[in-house]
Amino acid sequence: MHCTLQAVARQKLRFCCPSSPAQAGLELQAPAPPGRFFPWGSPAEKSVCLKVKLMDFKPLVTLLAIVNPLAIVPFFIHYTQGFSKAQKQRTILISSFSAFVVIAISALLGLKILEFFSISLASFQVGGGMLLLISSLNMLNAQPAEAKADTHDMEDGAAKAAMGASIAVVPLTIPLLTGPATMSTVVIYAEKAKTFLQLGTLVAYGVVIGLATAVCFSLAEPIARVLGKTGINVMTRLMGLILAALAVEVMADGLGKLFPLLMKG
Repeated sequence: MHCTLQAVARQKLRFCCPSSPAQAGLELQAPAPPGRFFPWGSPAEKSVCLKVKLMDFKPLVTLLAIVNPLAIVPFFIHYTQGFSKAQKQRTILISSFSAFVVIAISALLGLKILEFFSISLASFQVGGGMLLLISSLNMLNAQPAEAKADTHDMEDGAAKAAMGASIAVVPLTIPLLTGPATMSTVVIYAEKAKTFLQLGTLVAYGVVIGLATAVCFSLAEPIARVLGKTGINVMTRLMGLILAALAVEVMADGLGKLFPLLMKG
């Protein structure tokens, strides 16, 4: 028993007072365990964790550029010119909520739909990037991003409004606010979400889009007076330029996955 106690004491002494400089150097060079000086890890570790957990603002900027509620303000004023105040408020509520629903469904179910049809994400990125590029060209011509030149959505919406029918979902939400370009963008960014928090952030961006739509439509007449048609066209063209750059980036990412040699070259 006495020998055992002596051996334990010898081990403790060797640990506290290393017998060689090399042994001491190993102990001095050993990194401090995370949280030893910072209770929640070092600042660098916390920064990395935040980058992993949170999604950046690029999806929000892209969605704001595509949806661009400012560009839809003239259409909202035209469609609702004969509406009462209660009808306008109802239209604003339904259209903003519908825009959020479209974005949320695309974020949560978009990838499942691609898997069901066996469509690769790289192919979808190239196709979605082309849609974004076409939408940006529409915006550079001072048109809504989702507008189609060869359809009669605008006339149909005016006719529905004249008959007293609801125009909040069609054509205000679909296709003017959210259309194929918006849906494809959300699906592309949903694939980049690695955690539930990131996916939730993408859905939360849909809430921001809905709120921005509600604010722009609620202040439609003051916005039209202050900015005027020229100001709205300038803002639309500026957002179109930003959207064109983002579209090229999405297409390049998809082409890089389809043809890896392009990235190496």
